[in-house]
Amino acid sequence: MKIGWAHVDVTPDRPVILRGQFHVRISQYVNDPLTCTILALEQDDHQAIMVSCDRVNMPYPLEARVREAVAKRLPGFDPRNLLMNATHTHTAAEVEEGIYPDQGPDVMPPTEYAEFFTARVTEAIAQAWESRAPGGVSWGYGHAVVGHNRRLCYQGGMAKMYGKSNQSDFSHVEGYEDHGVDLLFTWDLNETLTGVIVNVACPSQVTEGESYVSADFWHEAREEIHRRLGDDVQIFAQCAAAGDQSPHLLLEQRSEELMRRRRGLTERQEIGRRIANAVEGVLPWAREEIVTHPAFAHVVKDVNLPTRLVTRADYDEAAAQVAHWEAQPADPSDIYAFSVRYVMLRRYGKVMTRYQTQQEDCLYQTEVHALRIGDVAIATNPFELFLDYGMRMKARSQAVQTFVVQLTGTGKNTMSGYLPTARAVAAKSYGAEVADNRVGPEAGQVLVDQTLDLINSLWETPAAQ
Repeated sequence: MKIGWAHVDVTPDRPVILRGQFHVRISQYVNDPLTCTILALEQDDHQAIMVSCDRVNMPYPLEARVREAVAKRLPGFDPRNLLMNATHTHTAAEVEEGIYPDQGPDVMPPTEYAEFFTARVTEAIAQAWESRAPGGVSWGYGHAVVGHNRRLCYQGGMAKMYGKSNQSDFSHVEGYEDHGVDLLFTWDLNETLTGVIVNVACPSQVTEGESYVSADFWHEAREEIHRRLGDDVQIFAQCAAAGDQSPHLLLEQRSEELMRRRRGLTERQEIGRRIANAVEGVLPWAREEIVTHPAFAHVVKDVNLPTRLVTRADYDEAAAQVAHWEAQPADPSDIYAFSVRYVMLRRYGKVMTRYQTQQEDCLYQTEVHALRIGDVAIATNPFELFLDYGMRMKARSQAVQTFVVQLTGTGKNTMSGYLPTARAVAAKSYGAEVADNRVGPEAGQVLVDQTLDLINSLWETPAAQ
């Protein structure tokens, strides 16, 4: 197997709009750098370039722009074999116009940052591809408590994202938590560690509401892994299915905070310590089973998913919300209130438009990648995918380990959104509302089945043996 790595800083050098809240935030300073890490793989007739980005999402226009640039830069590489995933930090630059109101000449426009991002990432992709050299891989599985289900349920059947657990009507946490850490290590022919894929079921959003540029907890995780294993080791972050997960504790907050104080660590540093422990704990055993010619294959498929229908009740509720926000003062000098009004009008206006056009727009096309690397499968999707779907994929996959990677590219639309479970839709709240997603539980099962067909075909195809 030929393996190439690269790493690039994509931190803006001017104030930017930060994506991730219902109100606009302008970066005041850089807390820590935004980066992209690139892993290039080639063996026989199969190839893949994977890019992990400190971003909240990976919108289709941005991915398409990078692919177009890569096609020109690397004529021997099929750009459809490029896949880009986001870590879901809420403190990275916006790349799409119109998500928030324009912030004037002192703030870098989203399109300007997108151009800056594309140029830097394209060169790093070329560097990774052109530097690929014979090496080996190994894999392993560890544990780190990072993500927690963020939907609390109450007597009467309703749920609330980030609800309070000390209410008298609190019933239970809605869903499962996955504390597994899937790890894929790469080595040169001298059996020197060159990099590691770290797959964790949690978005990177500890300090999600701040007004500074930051990679969130992945910055601390990288620093701690580098401290232990060396600065030359590349760290490729993946967010597994985690649409209903977050690093925020809704139970046992006081005891957790007490232990962090005793250790002298911030919440982000504590998470970094746990992830580094998982990597370091698995490494000695992974080193014993390095494979230089693993079974390797990469398939890409456009999957059509049924869209979530907007009911008349959904339409009426959205219309009421539009009327409410239209009645609010529109004073541009009040940046917070003005931007919330702008975002909410856009949010609910899109629901009304969907209701009017859904008979002609009943399918959502998305690109799904499946890779086999030895006993490991990597499977992508563009959604903030609720954990249950990832568990279904892992349970039925023929791979020993299945790395589910959410927020990888998008459909042929600019919004993928959440993909909630049926119980979440029934219990309502943010993430399960029709405004938050283009597809619902029916599509979730189609995605699971289609993804599994792709994964399992790689264990049956002679070319992958």
